[in-house]
Amino acid sequence: MEPTNVAVFENQQLSADPLPFARSYQLEALETALKQNTIVYLETGSGKTLIAIMLLRSYAYLLRKPSPYIAVFLVPTVVLVTQQGDALMMHTDLKVGKYWGEMGVDYWNATTWQEQVDDHEVLVMTPAILLAALRHSFLQIDMIKVIIFDECHNARGKHPYACIMREFYHHQLTRESAQLPRIFGMTASPIKTKGSSTADSYWQTIRDLEDLMNSKVYTCSSESVLAEYVPFSNLKLKIYKRVDIPCTLFLSLAHDLKRLKEKHECSISKSNLSDMSARSARRRLSKLYSAFLFCLSEMGAWLAFKAAEFFSRDETDFFCWRELDVCAQNIVRDFSLDSSKVFSAHLPSGSHWSIGGDIQANVDAGYVSSKVHCLLESLLEYRDLKDLRCIIFVERIITAIVLRSLLNELLPELCGWRTEYTAGHISRVQSQSRKVQNKIVEEFRKGLLNIIVSTSILEEGLDVQSCNLVIRFDPSATVCSFIQSRGRARMQNSDFLLMVRSGDDSTLNRMQNYMASGEIMRQESLSHASIPCSPLDDELYGEPCYRVESTGAVVTLSSSVSLLYFYCSRLPSDGYFKPNPRCVVGKETGTCTLQLPKSCPLQRIITVEGNSKILKQLACLVACKELHHVGALTDNLVPDILEEEAINKELESQFHTVEESKYFPPELVSHCGNDSEAVYYCYLIELQHDSYNDFQLHGIILAVRKRLKFDDEILAFELDVDRMGRMQVQLNYSKVVTLTSEEIRRCQRFQVSVFRILLDRDLSKLADALAAVKSPIGSAVSDYLLLPSLGATPEINWNCVNSLLFPSQVLGDRHMECCSTQGRQRRVNTKTGVVCRCMLENSLVCTPHNGHVYCVTGFLDNLNCNSLLDMRTGESITYIEYYKKRHGIDICFEGESLLRGKHIWKVNNYLQRWRIQKAKDSTDSSVELPPELCSLIMSPISISTLYTYACVPSIMHRIESLVMASNLKRMHLDHCTLDIFIPTAKVLEAMTTKKCLENFHLESLETLGDSFLKYAATIQLFKTYENHHEGLLTVKKNKIISNAALCGLGCARKIPGFIRNEPFDLKAWLIPGDNSQVHVFDEEFLSSSDKIYSKGKLKIKSKGVADVVEALIGAYLSSGGEVAALSFMKWLGVDIDFVDAPSPRHFPMNAEKLVNVRYLENLLHYKFNDPSLLVEALTHGSYMLPEIPRCYQRLEFLGDAVLDYVVTAHLYFKYPGLTPGLITDLRSASVNNECYAQSAVKAGLHKHILHASQDLQRQIFTTVEDFEKLDLVSTFGWEAETTFPKVLGDIIESIGGAIFVDSGFDKDTTFKCIRPLLEPLVTPQTVKPHPVRELGELCGQNGYIKKKNVVSRENGVAYVTVEVEANGVIHKSTCSGRDKTMAKKVASKNVLKSLKECPSNA
Repeated sequence: MEPTNVAVFENQQLSADPLPFARSYQLEALETALKQNTIVYLETGSGKTLIAIMLLRSYAYLLRKPSPYIAVFLVPTVVLVTQQGDALMMHTDLKVGKYWGEMGVDYWNATTWQEQVDDHEVLVMTPAILLAALRHSFLQIDMIKVIIFDECHNARGKHPYACIMREFYHHQLTRESAQLPRIFGMTASPIKTKGSSTADSYWQTIRDLEDLMNSKVYTCSSESVLAEYVPFSNLKLKIYKRVDIPCTLFLSLAHDLKRLKEKHECSISKSNLSDMSARSARRRLSKLYSAFLFCLSEMGAWLAFKAAEFFSRDETDFFCWRELDVCAQNIVRDFSLDSSKVFSAHLPSGSHWSIGGDIQANVDAGYVSSKVHCLLESLLEYRDLKDLRCIIFVERIITAIVLRSLLNELLPELCGWRTEYTAGHISRVQSQSRKVQNKIVEEFRKGLLNIIVSTSILEEGLDVQSCNLVIRFDPSATVCSFIQSRGRARMQNSDFLLMVRSGDDSTLNRMQNYMASGEIMRQESLSHASIPCSPLDDELYGEPCYRVESTGAVVTLSSSVSLLYFYCSRLPSDGYFKPNPRCVVGKETGTCTLQLPKSCPLQRIITVEGNSKILKQLACLVACKELHHVGALTDNLVPDILEEEAINKELESQFHTVEESKYFPPELVSHCGNDSEAVYYCYLIELQHDSYNDFQLHGIILAVRKRLKFDDEILAFELDVDRMGRMQVQLNYSKVVTLTSEEIRRCQRFQVSVFRILLDRDLSKLADALAAVKSPIGSAVSDYLLLPSLGATPEINWNCVNSLLFPSQVLGDRHMECCSTQGRQRRVNTKTGVVCRCMLENSLVCTPHNGHVYCVTGFLDNLNCNSLLDMRTGESITYIEYYKKRHGIDICFEGESLLRGKHIWKVNNYLQRWRIQKAKDSTDSSVELPPELCSLIMSPISISTLYTYACVPSIMHRIESLVMASNLKRMHLDHCTLDIFIPTAKVLEAMTTKKCLENFHLESLETLGDSFLKYAATIQLFKTYENHHEGLLTVKKNKIISNAALCGLGCARKIPGFIRNEPFDLKAWLIPGDNSQVHVFDEEFLSSSDKIYSKGKLKIKSKGVADVVEALIGAYLSSGGEVAALSFMKWLGVDIDFVDAPSPRHFPMNAEKLVNVRYLENLLHYKFNDPSLLVEALTHGSYMLPEIPRCYQRLEFLGDAVLDYVVTAHLYFKYPGLTPGLITDLRSASVNNECYAQSAVKAGLHKHILHASQDLQRQIFTTVEDFEKLDLVSTFGWEAETTFPKVLGDIIESIGGAIFVDSGFDKDTTFKCIRPLLEPLVTPQTVKPHPVRELGELCGQNGYIKKKNVVSRENGVAYVTVEVEANGVIHKSTCSGRDKTMAKKVASKNVLKSLKECPSNA
């Protein structure tokens, strides 16, 4: 069979796209690769990657986006992903994506992979990633135009290279219409075995590779062709004589090590470690023991000492310590430390001795082996070589570590050479991160490092061109290893040293075969070049499998075990059990039984028969097939939870911060016209306050073009106003009035003048504002009138409206003639001119000499400008002298009475809570004003009117907010068929965040809404998905209630535009009629008929939108009940149905045999209709009896939501009017696992849990002992100082869930039964904030310095130190716990107590 050429489209001819610096053999290889699938077999350093790059350049026109096709570049190790990816980006303009396991590709779904295909043209990855993507059908073989296999000699057995070719390439190869990729392999040796002595055996191995890869080997005709371009190293044999270390020393050390091992194994047995941790610790001890013995026998006592010393360091990360308990880590490290002391005791000490002093003597003494001595001698032969770059290849990581120590001890002083080691990831040993490896190689390239001691990681692929010496400390295991390590010596005149023990003829013969193997492989490949590839035997690629027809995803016999275990790993678990399948193979009977964890929807025991070697695989394959049939594996054969998590992740990525229009009430906006008259709807704003001697507030008439749509009978609220305390504001509809255009203009000029003067406290902007009262026809402006009323009547005070005299008014004599002055001087000289005395008595004036505006309340007839003015300095001068001296003004009318004026008040935000009120306001005092210095602005206008208008901006902001709340409410009610009433003020509370700094905000309603939403979603999911496990239900629930989901729903209903998320800003308040202010209203539509206006943009985080959505649910729930809340949720897009009941349960069992049903029913005061629910509620996941089909996790999922809601609702409705935030404190103190766990222990429920975990039993015993010492009266709050196993809290929730289901989903019955277990419940009087939060708030309020917590772990115990500096005193506490959360809480509690008791903080 010829290598396939179906990768090219019909009638399309590929043309080579070579690079100008390509060598002749590279161009020849490229031409071959364009014609057929090819394996390029060339020596290391000959530029195979460049051939691959040119091949990709030739295919580029088929790959460029928007083409659906890609190329894939496979590399055997992670470190090569970056290297080869960078090379591609350097020499092509193709879009390159780089992928490795740590990126989380195992959890990607089809959408994520499609995004990668859409964005990239070449995907560089390790082969396991491509294999998984093909098996799950995230990628298809026919969408790949080229696959490049770097180091393709790995394609054998179960290697991913081989699986890709067998399962996908050869599977499609027999189909006539198959579109298969071009295959291009690269290798320095097509054989990865120990080699052979005959040419035929070499050819057979090469042929197997060619058949598997469906490719022919290309190589140069002779080594001389490459020699023109590639330098070959000089091969040298270094024979050393093995000298065993003295027998006495070896036996003594071996005995001591064995004794230490037994001692520390005993420590493991006596420790409180779990069985799993104990087994892991014993395995680590055995590994270290073997490693130390190996170092002792192969490299000498001094290097064994260095090995033990290395492992005894705390910072050593040689092992994956995360798999060990902290206590186990310490035991293992202590073994290393004790071992190092044993070795040290047998070594000379003192300054007179060093390992490099007399090497031969140290070899004789057994401190260094003869093999290590040979290595040192070999290196020192190159001490005269300028710029040495040497790689020493070893077999074991421990060898690399200790040789690095030895060489750095000796060589820097002798030669100035620096040594490092590098090693890959082997089994459970983790020696170095990829970052460290790259750094070492880079330093080697730059000459900062002279020697690298390396395992096989540097044999394959890594580009280290500057190497001039390679030493094989341990012989190569395969032909490939030999050739590749030799190829690392890439510089001219470089040497390749093979260290071989004297008398080891077997190794010597193998090395000689390896030396000749290169030429044999070349000649065999050339001589068989014309022989076509053979098809694979069916047995090789036709293994049993299960394929999903709709997607093409496949699970094979060989991949079934890993897929099943991967599925089980995503099932719910805790620290006391792992949900692995239980598989029992009967070799004698030829059967295998497989039982899946209880949280798996597939509960039947699977039994298969067949070949004993593949029985487990067969059972797993059947399980995978059935899991797909029940939906637990998706059509891509990945766990269903992964698909749900991917959807959630994608949703979260869409919403972090949203930017939406900020809405403005359409009722307060209109388009300017030139009508001669207009109709206004009038509302009387009544103001009531505590009596105030100087003046009384009067009403304000709000006149709007469109009637406000409130369904509330009365709209009322309060303000916290200076001087008056609480002010009650009430808005009542009055009547309709028709105003002429002239009347409207006068009204607008009046209100613009009043507000501009009050806000600016001068006349700087008034002229421009009045000039802009007339708006361009057709423009949308803030258009409503705020007019003074006649007392408490809804009549407009036109006398006051017409009071505006600014900028100039001509005053006639008629007013003065008809005015009765009762014998006093009627004429008064002002800056405006001569006016009647009565026009000044209630007026607004300006004094141009200082720009101040005053409200004149009357005359001071006993004072004139000749009167004395008391100065702050204590002297007294006349007003004439004062104005001359201070302002340079000559008073002309000395005898005229002075005016009594008051400063214009500063307008404040009266909506803001905790507003700082000044003890004395300068505006309260009166001033004396000479009339001739005053310009009349408005008359008549009373001080009461001005003070009333000072409150209007805050009042109008609240009214605007209420109008917006009413509009939002109407959006829902327009789609609602129910007759429900929700107070507008409640909706406004839900729209208002803490950032507004007002006396109310959404937190209480958010808490209530959050608990109900969680409750409703949980019930819906529990009923709908009867076979889904708790983990999947939780992910589905998060898809409904997560911040991102709620934000998306809120944005779809345009809720962000209604949110009030910032304090009222007086400077930004739009004065109606003042069109000099820069503002633009954009017209938008909430629906096809509902129009609204927006003013600017609002940026808010997704959580902020979600909080408002939850608060709105809480508002509907608190006022209209669950029906109203569900109606609002349905309008949002969360359609919950409480009516549908789940299918009947069919779990026949004798519950009395498993749990004490009668006792528990008496405890709960509830008689179960289905006692199996009680059994399920008490069954932990570790308890795998066939007669109990489920563990408590689903019921816990349900009970958690039910108890959260009923407790929250109880607290909310029992304590109405709680300050925002207190309901949250009450809820968090009552509804938490710690509270539930204490309640479970108090009720003795821990005795009834069905489990099979020794760790859990041990922790429950310890916890119960600690709890009994506390003697707590209540279980709420944060008093407990011990960590409770989560299982204890879970069973309160699961029992609650069981009662809820058994009672027909009756939450009241559930609360009635569970409440006695939780008594006494928390109250506003007994609640305490969490110590951590309370400490943070106390430090913030008082300016205390809280230092960063210090966290440490020792012997499985967490230690947390909390430290605060307050008024120069340090308050510090260190506490311990099984987890750092508990330790942090207790330490914070201690510091709080210390702070409160300290006299300096009183």
